[in-house]
Amino acid sequence: MSVLAYCAYQEFLESGLKTVIITGGAGFIGSAVIRYLIEQRDYRVVNFDKLTYAGNLESLVTVADHPNYHFERGDICDHVAVRKLFNEYQPEAIMHLAAESHVDRSIDGPAEFINTNIVGTSVLLEAARYYWSGLDDKDAFRFHHVSTDEVFGTLGATGLFHEQSPYQPSSPYSASKASSDHLVRAWHETYGLPVVITNCSNNYGPYQFPEKLIPLIILNALDGKPLPVYGKGEQIRDWLYVDDHARALTLVMEEGSLGETCNIGGHNEMMNIDVVKTVCRLLDERVAEHPQGVSEFAELIHFVADRPGHDQRYAIDASKINNDLGWKPRETFETGLAKTIDWYLGNQQWCDHVRDGSYQGERLGLASGE
Repeated sequence: MSVLAYCAYQEFLESGLKTVIITGGAGFIGSAVIRYLIEQRDYRVVNFDKLTYAGNLESLVTVADHPNYHFERGDICDHVAVRKLFNEYQPEAIMHLAAESHVDRSIDGPAEFINTNIVGTSVLLEAARYYWSGLDDKDAFRFHHVSTDEVFGTLGATGLFHEQSPYQPSSPYSASKASSDHLVRAWHETYGLPVVITNCSNNYGPYQFPEKLIPLIILNALDGKPLPVYGKGEQIRDWLYVDDHARALTLVMEEGSLGETCNIGGHNEMMNIDVVKTVCRLLDERVAEHPQGVSEFAELIHFVADRPGHDQRYAIDASKINNDLGWKPRETFETGLAKTIDWYLGNQQWCDHVRDGSYQGERLGLASGE
């Protein structure tokens, strides 16, 4: 470590602010949380990330040199590294976002999902329990586990997921997240570890890895490539703008009831095909020069065979976080999507680095996904 880096590190340790460890902080949601905590709140933030294909430090350039930010590269499955992390930084909270998160990838290779999402969570829980047991003020600590609405399975034409909905995961990904949720609850019930859990709907926004539906459609359209849509595109998702999610996660970490779950949703239910068509329409309004032979981006829509176990509908009842903590999304789907498209149009270098693998190595993403 250089003298300059060492001095910055010591300043970080001695800042006197509350410290939060964010696992997976170089990922899409994790980086949004870090930017929010650094730029709009008064926290000291430690980003603990393995930097796999979806981890991108370019998503944190706006805070990379901030004195309240520090990055540690590491794996949540590494017992020694995780114990060292707690001992060195003495956090008041940990927000656990590190996860394998793409359904298509879990179908092709479930073992990595089991290792990261289940084993990794158990390693964090044990390290947190050991650290917490030695604290003088045990009530001040929080373990915030960030999960997904996919653990609940699928809904019919009506109804909403609520905090008491039964778990019925349909994919290796959602099963691994359901398992991690149960582990977190068990550590609370068995050992008293102060935990909070959140289950969110589909996130979208700037800096999202382009194997996910919205950035995939944006970037494929700009390149004149087919816009893959599963089946007839009639699957319904509730869309949550990532900055709204970052605010909600922080609020639950600070004020959520211990041992309880909060569902976080965007109140934006849409069929996938309508999402794709809306992206195309907004791109038509913004991009004067279309790919050769294309007058409207919607002409590029290409229906592909549906994936196995594809849930038909997700919808979140977010009344608990609204009533108990006063949170509501600020963005509608239209306003959030417009911001998202404008960001991708204005940040082609970031997109190029991610797509060609020049920033974080190999890109393993499939041709389509959510």
